[in-house]
Amino acid sequence: MIYAANLKCNHTKKSYADYAKKLSNGLSQNSNSVIVFPPFTALSEDKFNFTQGAQNFYPAQNGSYTGEIGSQMLEEFEITTVMIGHSERRALGEDEPFLKAKFDYAVSKGWDIIYCIGEDDITHMNGSTKEFLSDQLANIDLNYENLVIAYEPIWAIGTGNSAKVEFITEILDFISSKCSAPLLYGGSVNLSNIDQITAIKSCDGVLVGTASWDADKFLEIIKKG
Repeated sequence: MIYAANLKCNHTKKSYADYAKKLSNGLSQNSNSVIVFPPFTALSEDKFNFTQGAQNFYPAQNGSYTGEIGSQMLEEFEITTVMIGHSERRALGEDEPFLKAKFDYAVSKGWDIIYCIGEDDITHMNGSTKEFLSDQLANIDLNYENLVIAYEPIWAIGTGNSAKVEFITEILDFISSKCSAPLLYGGSVNLSNIDQITAIKSCDGVLVGTASWDADKFLEIIKKG
């Protein structure tokens, strides 16, 4: 199982140092199946018993891209795992052409990619989820060997109301019919539903938001899952 923590716009360099130390000490051994995406300003050069990833990057080594994060900056922290396509990045204006540029750049670097897809509440209520996800998946190379797909229905993110297990199962089965990449579920994953979600046959792990911001709670989720 893959357990990924999206810390989003939370934690300072100091608080993340404490978080990372506590999480690392709580893991029995070095685990590539545990990934943490801290904010860029909190990235650490220390070594932990988990993988450190980047929430965002610009598809260039460096250059005149004010406010952006180039690959040269990530290399300083030995970052080789990135998240692309999160709905909160899409909401800020990252459209399909730009997401493809990021994906293709990450592929050229040989990075591990967690690519996020998911529909909004209107699409969900209209019963058009599968068509919507198909369009999102058509934007990338599904045969890339270092690809992980994270399905996160936007209507469930941060609401405390995860999608029902039956629906998650249906959608993950649908995605698995299109590619062989490992599949994660995200969207209000917490201690009360982690065992049900990880029991889904086509689920290879979870992308955890709010419930991962505290190291002790994230460790509980990992141990229970």
